[in-house]
Formats: sequence, C-alpha cells, structure tokens
Amino acid sequence: MAESKYPNYPPQITDAQNEYLLTCIKNWSILNGLAVRPSPTFVPSIIDPSGSIAVTAPVTVFPSLFPRSCFDEARAIQRAYNELYAAIARDRGWLKAIVEELIEVDDFIAKLWNVHLQVEKEGYVQVLEGHDLSLGIFRSDYMLHQESEDHSPTLTIKQVEFNTIASSFGGLSTKISQLHSYLQSLALPPTPPPLNDPSSFPQNPSIDSLSLGLLSAHKAYGPSKTSPSLPLCILFIVQDSEANVFDQLAISTPLQTTHGIPTFRLPFSSILAHTEISNSPSRTLIYNPPHGPSAQHEVTLCYLRAGYSPSDYTSETAWSARLHLERSAAIKCPSILTHLAGSKKIQQELATPDSPHLSRFLGMTSSADMMDRIRNTFTAIYPLDDSPAGKTAIALATDAEKSADYVLKPQREGGGNNIYGTKIPAFLASLGDDKRKWRGHILMKLIKPPTLRNTIFRNGKTQSGEVIGELGIYGVCLWRNGKGDAGSVKGAEKKGEMLENSEAGFLLRTKGRESEEGGVAAGFGAMDSPCLVDI
Repeated sequence: MAESKYPNYPPQITDAQNEYLLTCIKNWSILNGLAVRPSPTFVPSIIDPSGSIAVTAPVTVFPSLFPRSCFDEARAIQRAYNELYAAIARDRGWLKAIVEELIEVDDFIAKLWNVHLQVEKEGYVQVLEGHDLSLGIFRSDYMLHQESEDHSPTLTIKQVEFNTIASSFGGLSTKISQLHSYLQSLALPPTPPPLNDPSSFPQNPSIDSLSLGLLSAHKAYGPSKTSPSLPLCILFIVQDSEANVFDQLAISTPLQTTHGIPTFRLPFSSILAHTEISNSPSRTLIYNPPHGPSAQHEVTLCYLRAGYSPSDYTSETAWSARLHLERSAAIKCPSILTHLAGSKKIQQELATPDSPHLSRFLGMTSSADMMDRIRNTFTAIYPLDDSPAGKTAIALATDAEKSADYVLKPQREGGGNNIYGTKIPAFLASLGDDKRKWRGHILMKLIKPPTLRNTIFRNGKTQSGEVIGELGIYGVCLWRNGKGDAGSVKGAEKKGEMLENSEAGFLLRTKGRESEEGGVAAGFGAMDSPCLVDI
C-alpha cells in the first residue's frame, strides 16, 4: 500500500527536525496526559520509590497510513458487533454449552463460570429487583489483510479478537490523535497533498463516548436503594501499581468534573477491605473510602480494568472479591457472563464456516447484508478437538511447515500469551499426552498485513523501520437482560432490551514488523493514529 502509491511517506527529516519533533512530543504528552508510569526496566524503583514519575507513552512520530474504506467499514459494523456480544452474554444456555467444553482444561475459565453458578444459585439480585442491567465497553480489533503480494493487493479488515473486559487505551487514543494533529500543524516537514487534507485525520471521540457510556449506566441504576439514602458513585476496579493510570483518568475525570459523579479508583486486591454488601434484599454495594471511612457511597457501577487475567487472582480471596461484586446490585462492566462471552472459543464458534450462530443472535436485529459484512471480517479459526475441523487443525498445528501460517491462542486477555508459527508444534508437545489440554486453545490463520514505515518513540529512544498496525473500534452498549428461559432459543429471543448502543471511537496500535505481539501496556506496541488514504 505505502510502497506503491505513497512511496515518500513518512517524509524524510533532518536530524535537527527530528530533535525538534521529539522535544515537542515529550513536552506535549506530559502537558496533556499522553503518559504512563515507567516500567522498572526503564526507571528502577530505587530511583522512583514513590511511583511519582510519568513518561511519554510509546507513540509513533507520524500517523500511519490506513485505507479509508477499511476504516469506515470497521466503524460502521461496530453497533452490530455490540448487539452480537450482548446477545451472547444474555443467552446463558448457549454460553453454558460452550464454556463447559473448556472448564475441564482451563482452570481460569472454570473458576469464572463457578462465580456465575454461585450467583445464579442464590439468584441474580438485578433480576429479583427488576433492573437487570449490563454495560459493555467493547473493542473489536482488526488488522489489514492483503490477499496477494502484488502491487495492487486487495485489502480487507480481518478480526484479531473481540475484547469484552478492560478494553484499554480509550483515553490515550483520543490524545494521540490530538498529538499528531498538533505535530501536523508544525509543518516540519510539510506533509504533501492529498495526505494533508483535514479529512485524512479523523477526530477521535473515544474519551467522551466512553465516559458517556459509563454515565448512561450510572443514570440507569436509578436512585439510592439504601435507607437512609447514600450518595451514589462509580468504582473503577484497577490493578495494583497500575502503569496505565492516565488512560483511565482521562475517562473518569469528566465523570467527576463535568457530570458531578463521585468516581473512585479501587485496587482489585482491596475490594473486600473497602466494600460491603447491605443486608437488605437489594444487596446494594457500599463503598467505604479508605481516606474517609465515614463518607459511605452506594456504588451504581463497577467498571473493571482488572480481573481479566489469572495474574489478578493470586489467592482464593481474589475469587471471593469477584463473587462479591457479582452478587451485588451494582451494574457490572462487564458482568461475569459478558467476560466469558469474550473468550477465544466464542470467537472460534462464530467464525466456523457456515456457522448458524450469527443468525441466532442477530437475525432479529440485523439485516442479512450486515451479517455478511461481519462474516467477512472473520479469518479461519479452528478448535483443537475431535471434531472434523479440530482434526484438521491438529494436523496443521503439529506440522513443522504448515504451522508457520498460524497462531495458537489460549482463552486469555492481554498481550504475550500467544504461540506463533513454527513454535506451535513444540508448545503442544510440551502439554504432554493429555490432548484435553489442547482444547483450551484455538488455532487461527495468520493475518497478512501490508508493511508500512514509521518511527516509534519509546522510553526516550526512537526506532525507525517497517511496521504493521492493528485498528481497534470501541463500542458501548447498555442492555436489560429481562426475564424468561435463558436456556432456550425462544427465551433468548424474548429476553433483552438494548437501551444504548453506539460506536465509541478508535485505537490504532503499531509495532515493529518483527514483533509478534501488539499490546502497548504489555511492552510490544505503540500508540498511533490513522492518516486515511484512498487506494
């Protein structure tokens, strides 16, 4: 793409221009919160024992070229994707059948499901009290895929994964778009037409859109359910020593300053220490701020930016904390069922050729054309089981040559978990003779993105070279689960009312061509923004 039509992008710059741009990037980013806490490998804790230092988040110096048609398509189908995953989370019977395939081989999935079973046995308080609401802040991640390597390849978007919990960087993604717009205004060096057209640099509404999504759930909760009434608040459930704090603050701050909603950050490890559930049938969640224990608040919404990884559950106390939240009347973002809906196994079930599942979940709300557009984003994904597709996958995954075109994924969120290419056969062999362990993974055909060029600024240093990008589209949806038989198709169709559904901005992450992973927080990628081009 870049080589054939835009061979001179990004523009060549002199050493003096490069130094000036980097100075502007460092100053602008700290001034505007495009920042992270540094990793211990960059700033050792002995130098910053109080955790006070902030540094520029990893960023690209230039916005990366991205086909306008692919960008527009990714945004256009997000509302249907929101509908799809909300419907999956509502359909407990269908979800149960999928999850039960994993619980024998994946302890993490099994324990998440057990949380649901415990709450279901007691009764979900939201159903009992008639306000069964769930909030989804989703992100659908894509890479460009080129069908051939000629000079005019067909470029399409192919889905990497769908995130239903802790979909990060909605705060910083707005800011990197603003940074690149600021750098464009410096005109050093000037960007040639047509790349300098304002329409090439889309405004990114992710901060406002995600904040408004949280606001809508807070309002939908209604008045205090305690007697006497308590002030209402939103809780951000975060990881201890969170490096990505400024991304989260960009979303929470407008809730506090613009909308007047008390918004608190609570480490996942401190849930049980600082919250309690009332003894009333409503099971309201009460927050006791450690800085003011007497100033109790009733929690309307728990927004989880932690709890997505096994590393967050270091003891049974951590699992008790997740159960504690799920039992409560507070709206969860996500609920335990919405969390499970984001597992890779679900993605594989949807992407199976001739799968009936899209019609099951979207037949009532989306057109046949929209379902086809969603199908077109799927790449080949296989289970590793005894089914015909599973046997095909096992043959591919254990072949030293054929495995080179695939990636093996576990049921995990966050970067650094995947096994790529020719490393797959040895990894599967390391699992031993018990083939049941293989079922905890999916095999996905590698997406082949076009190569671009850019410069990445990370930890005070720049590196220029070939890069590839990953586009994420945020979605916000608030729905009422309703009542009925969740285990039947009829019940699934009768249940549910979508109260809010919107596309909510975008995220572009860029990494070196040689890097297999793309997570910014995991140390692999960099924040980027698109420069839209017509190809």
